[in-house]
Amino acid sequence: MPRPILRTPILTATAIVGALTLIPLATSAMAAVDTDTYREFDQFLDVFNRVKAEYVDKVDDKTLIKGAIQGMLASLDPHSSYVDALDYENLRIMTEGNYGGLGLTVQMEDGAIKVVAPQEDSPAARAGVKSGDYITHIDGKLIYGDSLDEAVGKMRGKPGSKITLGLVRPGRDKPLDVTMTREIIVQKPVKWEVRGNVGYININTFSENTGADTRAAIMAIDKSLGHRPLGYVVDLRENGGGLLTQAIEVSDAFLDHGEIVSQRGREKTDIERYYAKPGDDAHGLPVVVLTDPGTASASEIVAGALQDHHRALIMGERSFGKGSVQTVLPLGPETALRLTTARYFTPSGRSVQEGGIEPDIKVPQLTDPDYKSRPVFREADLRKHLINEVKADNAVLEEDTKTDPRFAQTPEQLKKQGIDDFQLYYALKTVARLGGAAQVAAATKPRPIKPDPTAPDSAKVPGK
Repeated sequence: MPRPILRTPILTATAIVGALTLIPLATSAMAAVDTDTYREFDQFLDVFNRVKAEYVDKVDDKTLIKGAIQGMLASLDPHSSYVDALDYENLRIMTEGNYGGLGLTVQMEDGAIKVVAPQEDSPAARAGVKSGDYITHIDGKLIYGDSLDEAVGKMRGKPGSKITLGLVRPGRDKPLDVTMTREIIVQKPVKWEVRGNVGYININTFSENTGADTRAAIMAIDKSLGHRPLGYVVDLRENGGGLLTQAIEVSDAFLDHGEIVSQRGREKTDIERYYAKPGDDAHGLPVVVLTDPGTASASEIVAGALQDHHRALIMGERSFGKGSVQTVLPLGPETALRLTTARYFTPSGRSVQEGGIEPDIKVPQLTDPDYKSRPVFREADLRKHLINEVKADNAVLEEDTKTDPRFAQTPEQLKKQGIDDFQLYYALKTVARLGGAAQVAAATKPRPIKPDPTAPDSAKVPGK
């Protein structure tokens, strides 16, 4: 599930508390609660008491009330929720970007914990944990049947402490035991490198330093080359979002004027607009932005802003389509209410809710053997998702049944050419063409394959 966009909660929460405090003083009529509402509360209390008295197992008040709160919020939309202590810690990690652990992104799949990806230069990456591995044991204890939160909680811990993961790797006959030492994991929201004369910026989340890190990446690319590049490829694939403020800052790094995004609340007059400040950190150089179905929320704000201002070419696949803003309202020291409070719109007035950002150039991920058959889930597939009230359907106008000859190669053919990420290859090639054939060759040169620490010694030596 994509992570929600967050706004600074303090002023919003304070304003709400202040307003509620003043209501009884303003007028007694406003303070009166509707009779029908009292009847609904009576019905709720009747159910509460019957469950507590007659349910087959004893259940405490805290469990029942938490369940009632979660049920109420679940009836609204997929992104409003009650944040308990563990969720609050996950929220802190997402926004602050550091924790004690292994540097693993995991997900639940058919009751098993599957590794999505190890973070670069983390204990897990150095130990040889790979994307697609299944974690079956932690310190010798079977974890099958544990919830995702329980498994993650066991993997996090005090820096310096040791942990052993039991892994099952598809294609390998025997399970693996990998021992590593927990560290303070500082998530790197932005990674950059130079490909030939093209700057590549990979933004994987929008935590509190993403905007500053993006600007630093642009400067570092200039310094590494000793001059400005031909242009930039900004990779927003599989970026589920994060802080609204950081989406605005990243957009501003590539814009020097104009609106970036507007957010609109319940009332027609409840509109906030955010604008770019003078000065384009990328100096107007060409930009290609890569998107896919995992590009969501804050990422879609960046893609939509750059697309509407004709500042970047959006390339890849249609994005997730989450066009709502969540505000985190603290309820206590370790609990909060995550509530959908607004919809956001791109500078041209488009809502990406349900429809997402359509790329200017559709580029399939040809290096993925399952790209045609693998199911893709977006916002529109979620139960009770918000409806896009202004939705244009250009499907008939855009329909094209002809096969694009550029995208006819198979994964096997591309692998023989050393291409392991076709979308990135195509984006780099697009920018590098500005420098001629030599630059295209330099930008798309195959990267060396790193040795696998978990492989047998003979497998690490070329030719054996």
